[in-house]
Amino acid sequence: MKIIDAKVFVGGPGKNYVTLKIMTDQGVYGLGDATLNNRETLPAAYLQDYLIPNLIGMDPRNSEDIWQFLYRGAYFRRGPIAMAAFGAIDMALWDIKGKLANMPLYQLFGGKSREGAMVYAHATGSDLEDLMDSIAHYVEQGYRAVRVQCGIPGMPSASYAVPEEKGKGKHYISDFSGVRPKVEIWDTGRYMRYMPGALAEIRARFGPDLHILHDVHHRLTPREAAEFAKSVEPAGLFWLEDPTPAEDQDALRLLRQHSTVPVAIGEVFNSIYECNKLIENELIDFIRVAVTYAGGITPVKRIVDLAGLHHVRTGFHGAPSHSPALHGGAGASERLGTQLWHSGVPGAGHAGM
Repeated sequence: MKIIDAKVFVGGPGKNYVTLKIMTDQGVYGLGDATLNNRETLPAAYLQDYLIPNLIGMDPRNSEDIWQFLYRGAYFRRGPIAMAAFGAIDMALWDIKGKLANMPLYQLFGGKSREGAMVYAHATGSDLEDLMDSIAHYVEQGYRAVRVQCGIPGMPSASYAVPEEKGKGKHYISDFSGVRPKVEIWDTGRYMRYMPGALAEIRARFGPDLHILHDVHHRLTPREAAEFAKSVEPAGLFWLEDPTPAEDQDALRLLRQHSTVPVAIGEVFNSIYECNKLIENELIDFIRVAVTYAGGITPVKRIVDLAGLHHVRTGFHGAPSHSPALHGGAGASERLGTQLWHSGVPGAGHAGM
């Protein structure tokens, strides 16, 4: 069996999704995702100009060998552009293998370890009242977990993932169009004074059973993160996401010394080497890698196996690479508790565990 061709498709509603299609001499094809927010055309060009020519003639069933060939073949390893491209190829190869075996991928990983997966919705609002309406909307739909963000009174500009207009919080998706990042004015003091009380009000309104998640978007220093984590403990968060810059693995040590709030991090990680110390030292409670950004199913499975040894659960980031993440989670051996996925696409369903 040989790879005879591969095509890259760029486009989609609201942003440029990058989809790879690998075709074989037996008529079986596989699909993979290489979408990279704000820089979508870069992994597409890397695939077209450098990687696809190397794939022609290879046996698609040898996914491990192909992944190692691509990863080790470049002198400069890792990075989001390369790993997103590798991830698309790896997903497509696993898609082909699943079709050849006529089985879902989780069966190839050892079979199911769970019957379903809980997902969370992203609730947001221009202010707390607006956020409450957004949370209620998702709770009414049956969501058991909701990630919450809202505008901060007196903040000069709306922050990331927060709409500027009231009433826009339902099914809100950040605008990734264009090449110029949005510039905002941020006041850490206002945020740290306001958000603990807001989270407490959310808990009081929706009760103890709703899983509440909150994303800091890497904004705090280690000392600020420790103070903030301690202050939000009464709200009983399911997780506190990205409290410190992800590139500093030691930044979470101070937080761990001062708070027991569960910590989630990892959506910007591109390999196991960016999270192995966090996992081995148990500085986090959830690893948030995305199958695309972390290089595909093959390396992400290694991350999941390592996490299972150190009491770290998975909370895969997406979309659009939900499908491979769900297969990986269904087959993951760790049974420490709930696994969580981001239902970042309007209308995405959910499954309780």
